Amino acid sequence: MTEYRASFDADVTFLNGGGLQVQGFRLDIPGPTVAEADLVGLFVSHLGLLMVDQVRLSGVAVLAEPHRGSRGGPAATASGEATRLVDLSHVIEAGMTTYPGLPGPEFTPFLTRADSRGHYAKGTEFAIDRIQMVGNTGTYLDSPFHRYEGGTDLAGLPLESVADLPVVVVRLTGAAERGVTARALAAVDVAGRAVLLHTGWDRHWRTPAYGDPAPYLAEDGARHLVEAGARLVGIDSVNIDATDRDTRPAHSILLGAGVPVLEHLTNLGELPVHGARLHAVPAPVRDFGTFPVRAYAVVPA
Repeated sequence: MTEYRASFDADVTFLNGGGLQVQGFRLDIPGPTVAEADLVGLFVSHLGLLMVDQVRLSGVAVLAEPHRGSRGGPAATASGEATRLVDLSHVIEAGMTTYPGLPGPEFTPFLTRADSRGHYAKGTEFAIDRIQMVGNTGTYLDSPFHRYEGGTDLAGLPLESVADLPVVVVRLTGAAERGVTARALAAVDVAGRAVLLHTGWDRHWRTPAYGDPAPYLAEDGARHLVEAGARLVGIDSVNIDATDRDTRPAHSILLGAGVPVLEHLTNLGELPVHGARLHAVPAPVRDFGTFPVRAYAVVPA
């Protein structure tokens, strides 16, 4: 589904004096065309401007690009009952690297198809295989037990914390800074939602660049998400923390507050900013903190 944004300059005057000027401002719009009066309304709503006298726009251009979640802007809504599914997980393959320095998964047969034929009627055969892997393989979810002894483990996570969660996608592609700060998140309504940080870093998956200094959630950003009521936080990067440092504030803050962390996501560019619902359920393993998931989103068609 193609989404659109408008780019423009604006000159604003206020009834109580003073003014405001912006250049190259961008806003989400509902479609490929927008009336100037409607664009002015979206602009005023997004900035929360009061006592506006006049708004003069110039240089208006419509661009086909994903929504960023402008306040008061268009939100994705379902059309009848029609939905589609978007897979947000990387495929797990033998020997692959997920996190640099951790071993890749090993697949070995327990019962081959050939050996199974002696156990069953003619024409019936099965394969039973073993997989040896660390929990941090593929797209995986961290429970509080991953960070804290005595924290809630995978088996203790309520389904409500990892399934059928309303989503807000935070568009961060092209950001000049690696760290996602509270300032970058301030305008996003995250209360009761799964917050998915779309950095675009998944484009480096299975390449040496994936382990390079990557986008991450800054400490004040993690605190903001907890205080604002986020229910789950995910990222399409190598780690929700900066891997070139020995501290892990985002993990500590989020998991300490009981907020699950979802790492190594992909395809976040296919989700609308609002309107999707996330499912990212791990196997309920006792005394285990991290496990791969088949994360997917249900998206209005």
